[in-house]
Amino acid sequence: MLTLARILTIRYDSGLLEPKKKHPIKKQPRTTMADTLEINDASMQALASYLQKTIHPATRHEAEQFLNTLEKSQNFGQLILQLIATKSFDLQTRFSASLFFKNFVRRNWLVDDEADNRISLSDRDAIKSRIVDLMPISEARIQLQLSDAVTQIADSDFPQKWQGLVPELVSKLNPNDYVTNNGLLQTAHSIFQRWRPLYPSDNLYTEIKIALESFTEPYRQVFLATDAMIQSNAQNAAQLKVLFETLYLLTEIYHDLNCHDIPEFFVTHLQEFLGLFHKYMTYENPLLVGEDDDTPGPILQVKASICEVVELYSKRYEEDFTSLPEFIQTSWTLLTTLGLEPRNDTLVSKAMSLLTSIVKNGRHKDMFSSNEVLSQLCEKIILPNMGLRESDEELFEDEPIEYIRRDLEGSDSETRRRAATELVRGLMDQYPTEVTAIISNYIQHYLQRYNTNIAQNWKDKDAAMFLLTSIAARSAGTQFGARETNAEVNILDFFEKNVIPDLNAAVSGAIHPILKVDAIKYLYTFRAQFSKDQLLVALPLLIRHLESNNYAVYTYAAICIERILFMRVSGSSGPILFSSDDIAPHAEGLISNLFRLIELGRTPEKLAENDYLMKCVMRVILTVREKMLPLVSLCLGRLTNIVQAVSSNPSNPKFNHYVFESIGALIRFICTASPEASAQFESLLFPPFQTILQQDIVEFMPYVFQLFSQLLSFHTGAELPASYQALFLPLVQPTLWQQQGNIPALVKLLQSYLQKGSGWIVANNQLEPLLGVFQKLISSKINDHHGFDLLQTMVLCIPMSVLGNYMKQILVIMLTRLQNHKTEKFKRSFVNFSFFYMALDKEGTGPDAYWGLFDTVQAGLFVSFLKTIWLMEAQKISGRVERKTCAVAMVRLLVGSKLITEGTNFDAAWPAVMTALVKLFETPQDVKGASADAAAEDADLYAVDIEETGYQAQFSQLATASSSKVDPTSGVQDPKQPLVEGLVRFNQAYPGRLQHGQVQLQPETQAHLANYLAMAGVSL
Repeated sequence: MLTLARILTIRYDSGLLEPKKKHPIKKQPRTTMADTLEINDASMQALASYLQKTIHPATRHEAEQFLNTLEKSQNFGQLILQLIATKSFDLQTRFSASLFFKNFVRRNWLVDDEADNRISLSDRDAIKSRIVDLMPISEARIQLQLSDAVTQIADSDFPQKWQGLVPELVSKLNPNDYVTNNGLLQTAHSIFQRWRPLYPSDNLYTEIKIALESFTEPYRQVFLATDAMIQSNAQNAAQLKVLFETLYLLTEIYHDLNCHDIPEFFVTHLQEFLGLFHKYMTYENPLLVGEDDDTPGPILQVKASICEVVELYSKRYEEDFTSLPEFIQTSWTLLTTLGLEPRNDTLVSKAMSLLTSIVKNGRHKDMFSSNEVLSQLCEKIILPNMGLRESDEELFEDEPIEYIRRDLEGSDSETRRRAATELVRGLMDQYPTEVTAIISNYIQHYLQRYNTNIAQNWKDKDAAMFLLTSIAARSAGTQFGARETNAEVNILDFFEKNVIPDLNAAVSGAIHPILKVDAIKYLYTFRAQFSKDQLLVALPLLIRHLESNNYAVYTYAAICIERILFMRVSGSSGPILFSSDDIAPHAEGLISNLFRLIELGRTPEKLAENDYLMKCVMRVILTVREKMLPLVSLCLGRLTNIVQAVSSNPSNPKFNHYVFESIGALIRFICTASPEASAQFESLLFPPFQTILQQDIVEFMPYVFQLFSQLLSFHTGAELPASYQALFLPLVQPTLWQQQGNIPALVKLLQSYLQKGSGWIVANNQLEPLLGVFQKLISSKINDHHGFDLLQTMVLCIPMSVLGNYMKQILVIMLTRLQNHKTEKFKRSFVNFSFFYMALDKEGTGPDAYWGLFDTVQAGLFVSFLKTIWLMEAQKISGRVERKTCAVAMVRLLVGSKLITEGTNFDAAWPAVMTALVKLFETPQDVKGASADAAAEDADLYAVDIEETGYQAQFSQLATASSSKVDPTSGVQDPKQPLVEGLVRFNQAYPGRLQHGQVQLQPETQAHLANYLAMAGVSL
């Protein structure tokens, strides 16, 4: 047993292949961290010191590396939980420990390979037995981290491997300690809420059933006891606050347990629970109002949660929900009595969402169909909540990036304005003519008021713009805008009369900046309704707004420009609307202004804050393409400066992605037109990229590897450049491959090395490290497909006189993995590789070479695999290149393999291969051809977009650095042609063998085969 202070770093298993004598492949023995940590004060003190170092930038990286190594030790999870539980350590240290523990569970709990269990079974059991006890007694911020860890563990282990979880939670509920109860209920909620977004399945229903069996009656008793305690403590503010936290969690859990179906228990007690929900939807107590106008108190949180439950029941269980009208009236009352204070926002939005779901349900159409009710809805609920409030103005001025994200990305889903807009659209579904007329009158009213005093009444125009959008846009999406509109609203007329004047006004100072944003957003929303010529006229108006001194205005302008350039001729499937010729005249002004605005950020965090600006830079490059040549130096210089600046603290994954996509786009278009330009790119990019690798900036390394691969692919010389030679050795070191996010990019880069420098690799004895990488990848269930990609490139690029010495051992490795840890993905990759090897027209490959390779392992093995796996799986192969490769392989086997035609296996194998080949030909597939593949690839290139996916172990493919799939049978257009030609040669070599019933083929196969021959004008 070792204390933490005495643990040393352990050598990582490289798993390299070592050829000896007849080149057998031998795996290095695995060296793991077998040390066991002692759980004592000394270990905890040492662990705490490293956790404290992670807080400070100067020591963070080294401390995190040490902790990531240490977590492989036995007892690590138990040690860190013990530290969290030890109150003698300060709260910040224990919170850091809880955060690290959560990430430790995330990284290691799920097992990749059966042979690579990163947390021992004894540690897993100890963690599960301790963590539930620890949660209720921990501080709130620590409890949240532990709750997340429990959820992660439950995702994997509950219920099969953690059957006691729910009973353990129930057993610790204490009628006299509601603080403890809240911790336990929070844990239960963190487990159960996972069910809400899941699709129904037998496994899901089994899991819910297991939870219900031991939880429902204790849950009901706690609910009833909480209700009683609230009544008896009506004048005790402190106790009421705790009890309403309990009530909120109970309501959320009710939603969790009913999210897929009403369990029988809740059907039995439905009226009891609905009575309690209605009681607390109308409950008032001045002791719980609070003094803060911005933060919702516990009553408001409970009511908002109840609204969600009622909405769920109104949508899914209406036949059981006889008291729905009572809840509708209560919701109406809430919406007409709650004030405009920000603390009410969530409840108001939830109540409006409830009304929206009911309005959209056609069965309740009569409840709202009168003009009087519709007018009241608009006047008393929609209009008061549609207007811009003081808090919105403050957000616009103080945090414009947050204002924009809420407005455009839906993060304002719980705001009044968004909820009111959705309610209008719900009403439009059922009463389009009536609602259009009512809202149009208000729009005209607001516009008239605005025109009487433009400076003072600017909010009236803002309200009019929002109302117009809510009734005019029948369907609005971020990709292409409003494609369906209200035929009773003249969108272009409104644009000319009310929007163009605002766009033509001076960029700054003429009108309120929010009205500038409204005008730009109108064009953004309805861009699909404008012609290309109209948009080309509007584009300069948008470009001039990049010169605004208002953050929101110039950002909205960049957003609108980017989305307009993203548009296609016909919806989502046509070609891009704007060509490089259309946009090239504007490129310099666009690029210069966008970089100027980005560089207003004086810190790495502020520089990377506005990903919308960088996305617009990327879109301009993607549109202008090779015509960016005059601006390459400008762009590349600014982009490399940005990379260097944000490398010190990568804070915005979207921004970073668009930076690297922009670099990739420049490389792609400029080097395609002028391959010699790659040297200029390398001179500018190598220094910052080398810094990224040296400083181990994990967020950026996958991008760097992809761009290195892209640059290398443009080299045309016979010799591998010296700079790439120097880079190769570090690439095959085990350290880089420990980061999962690096692996796809590293494989792609090694493939480029093989394609451009296979001679150098062989001459410098670097094939064996590559084979070591292959072996490491192929042993992993997550990465095995990358191993096959690398192996295929080796087969393509390395002479078989060299690689052939290793092929038997490679095959043994694959067969061993297939036998011991088979997955569908591995089997599919293995089948694809087998057909690939047989389809290649290269010395040392082909069907006979592969056949012989198998039979050196075991006699008859090839035919066994052929009939039991390959031919059966052939029909499942997808992809144009893959299916063609499979067909060519079978053609070569049928008409080019001496082992099948001249050996004893003809009758056993030949008819089966022919039957499988014909079936492959005749199975309908969406095979569009190489030109269509290229068009699709080009379309994907334009569609570059990314959602934030986090940092660690994440890989984001650069669309601009992607390459076309290599077709190993590019010389074959239609595999039927070599089949027919081969059958003619076969018939000449073996006269009569294909006739007179000597080959036993099914009648359907014979008919298709005769048709192929007839179409080629050939007869046997």
